[in-house]
This record gives sequence, structure tokens and C-alpha cells, in this order.
Amino acid sequence: MTPIDADAGHSSATAEQALDEALALVSRATPAASGGTGGTGGTGHRAVPWPRAREIAAYAGSGVRARTHRASLADALGEVLAAPLDALTDLPSFDTSAMDGWAVAGPGPWTVRPGGGVLAGSERPAPLTDGQAVRIATGARIPSDTTAVIRSEHCHEAGSQLFAERPVSTGQDIRPRGQECRSGDLLLPAGSLVTPAVLGLAAAAGYDELPTRRRPRVEILVLGDELLTGGLPHDGLIRDALSPMLGPWLTRIGAEVTGTRRLGDDPAGAEALFEAVTGSEADLIVTTGGTASGPVDHVHPVLARAGAELLVDGVAVRPGHPMLLARLGDRADGRHLVGLPGNPLAAVSGLLTLADPLLRALAGRRGRPRYTAPVRDDVPGHPYDTRLVPVLLSDEHAVPLRYHGPAMLRGVATADALAVVPPHGARAGQDLEILDLPWSAGGCFT
Repeated sequence: MTPIDADAGHSSATAEQALDEALALVSRATPAASGGTGGTGGTGHRAVPWPRAREIAAYAGSGVRARTHRASLADALGEVLAAPLDALTDLPSFDTSAMDGWAVAGPGPWTVRPGGGVLAGSERPAPLTDGQAVRIATGARIPSDTTAVIRSEHCHEAGSQLFAERPVSTGQDIRPRGQECRSGDLLLPAGSLVTPAVLGLAAAAGYDELPTRRRPRVEILVLGDELLTGGLPHDGLIRDALSPMLGPWLTRIGAEVTGTRRLGDDPAGAEALFEAVTGSEADLIVTTGGTASGPVDHVHPVLARAGAELLVDGVAVRPGHPMLLARLGDRADGRHLVGLPGNPLAAVSGLLTLADPLLRALAGRRGRPRYTAPVRDDVPGHPYDTRLVPVLLSDEHAVPLRYHGPAMLRGVATADALAVVPPHGARAGQDLEILDLPWSAGGCFT
């Protein structure tokens, strides 16, 4: 696997300027037509190139005012530090034994001090006198005037005497106070992801709660009259495959899903969509279906009625080209809508293209590391658009999977990732960018 240098080619200032220009251009674009070809070679579909769409989504989230709180250690997992994590004390806060063995003072052999040994968590032990030894446990406080700790397996007792079986150096197997950090040292900078290891470090440093950025709140609206919530498909009706999938997927990438609702394609459904767009307290509304230009596709008219700003209106990617991203309100408030296509794999494409980078930016998390892998087989391409193809990752290759039509989940259900296939396709052995699926690598801790 080969990493991609995210900084190559331009400075951050140049990138921000280009993104500002892109936002302005896209917001003036005409709505995507359902029959358009996308890319630069199509007609009737003014689609954003796939890499630029992801940049716009990340940039949109990066300008939002952060929502912070103090979270208990039990609740902070997967969130991002809103402030630096400074050491509250020296670590360790006293000299401790690094091994089970004997604390000794001066050169040996040593006289074993009568009485019990020194245990972890016990009160301050009495100082050692020169030529004296006392048994000590790992993590126990070192008696004053100790020269070294000798591991149990490196010494032996003979009566009341202790003899070392190898040379003893001053300070061996003693963890001195402040070895890991001194009080006030920076342990982690703001913006660090709270992982299980960070929780352990924070606890060791004396923290009971952490200042973190809140998880972005997401409300899911599944649009369509043709969806069944149970049983077998029948009479032109199909099972709702998106409601069971989207909530766990969004939770896995770090969102707090506040609810999932189903709305019809009738005027009442359109009005309910308008009320959600204008009144939801979620940071992000995710809709499914209704993003094209069909007779019951209400998303564009509702966004126009609500005065939303279209940042992305169609992406040159297959599947998923009718996806969109809109800003609801001003930039600092940070309310957005991601419109996913109704076909299941097309919706997955929209999650990875727009929702994932937007949510990572809203949460204050860094973008995912980018890398490439050689594809094992030839992969057909679209004439103009990027393709996202489910793949299995082996030690040597990305293996393309079958069943990757827009309405199919069979391929992605067995996949580790999606491969980014450029227009006109890829040859066997060609390096392709890889988008890990959240359960296979790099997912949020939830």
C-alpha cells in the first residue's frame, strides 16, 4: 500500500482560495438533470469532479463554530480534544519499582530487612540503610536511599543475606519521578482523537473528564412511497435497505444520530421535509432519494424554498452522481444537508464522497490518510466520471468484486474498501486510491 502526499502540489492558502472559488461556482450551477452524463463531456448535468466534491465537503465543515463540552472519560471515546491535554502531575508521581524483586542500598551482599516487603499502594516505606535489602513489588514506592532494584530472578537469598547473580548498576529497574512527564507538560495537542490509549493516559494523569468537541448530530430522512419496513418485496414495493444501514454507518464515522424518519413523496411529505430543513436542530440532515429531477423529487424545490445554498449539486461519480450538499443558514452555524441518491450503493457513494469528509471536519478530526493499492484485474471505467468499485484487500492487491450496480449491496457487503477508478478505467496492476470502509480500518471508537 502506498500513501498519498496530501500536501503535494499546492499550499494550504492556495487550496482555500480554490475551494472558495469552487463553492461560488457550484452554488450558481443549475440543478443536476437525471439523465445527464456528468463530468466535462456531458450535457444537461453540471457535476463537480469527485475529488473537488470531497474537498468542498471538508471545507464546508471546517468553518463551522465548534460545539464543545466537558465529557466524562466514559463518554469521551471517539471525540476530539477541544483543548490541549496538559499533565496535572509528575508521572510517575514518586519513584517506583519497575519490577518485582529487591530494593537494595549500597554494594552487596545485603542484609534482608526483617518484616514484610513493600507493596504497591502501601504507605511511604522506611528508608534503607547502607547494605540493607527489602522485598518490593512492581509499582511500589521506592524507599529513600535505595541504590537499585534487583529482579527476583537475578538474585538469591542465603539465610539473612541477599546475593546478586549479575552486576548491579545504580538506578536499575527504578522508574524515577517524572520519567514520563512533569507537571504542566503538554501530553496531547488540541484536535487529538480520544482513543482508548488516550483515555488511559488521561486517567493516569489524573483527569476525570475531558474538554472535547461534541459529536455532530445527524437526522436521517428516508424519502419514498415505495418502501416497505418488513416482509418480502411485492406489488412494486421494495424493502427499505437504507434505514437499517445509514444510522449505524453514520454512528461508526463519529456522528450522533438523533433519529430516522420516513417521509412520503406526496405534498405532505414535501411539507415535512421543508419543516425538517428549516426547523431541525441537527448539524446535518441526511436525505435519501429525491435528488434528481423526477415528478416527485422534492429535495431541490424544498431547498430553494428554504433559501439553502447549494455547495455541490451533482458529482461526476458513478454510482451516485445525483448527490448534493447544501448549507442551511450561515457558515458559522454549521447546519448542512447531504442528499443521497435512493439506490443503496449510490447512497454509499454519497456517504463516502460528501458525508464522511463533512462529518470529520465538523467533529474536528483530521482527514483520513490517503493511500493507493494496485488493482488485481482490469476495471472498466465511465467515459467522463470517476467510478467507485467495491474491493477486497489482499496483501498484494485490491481485488474488484462483482455486484456493484447502483441498486446492489451484495458487493459492498463483502468489501473492505472502495477503489477510486478514473475515467476510462484502470489496467491490472495500476495503483488506485483506496477508500476504507469504516468497519474495516480507521473507524470511530463507538
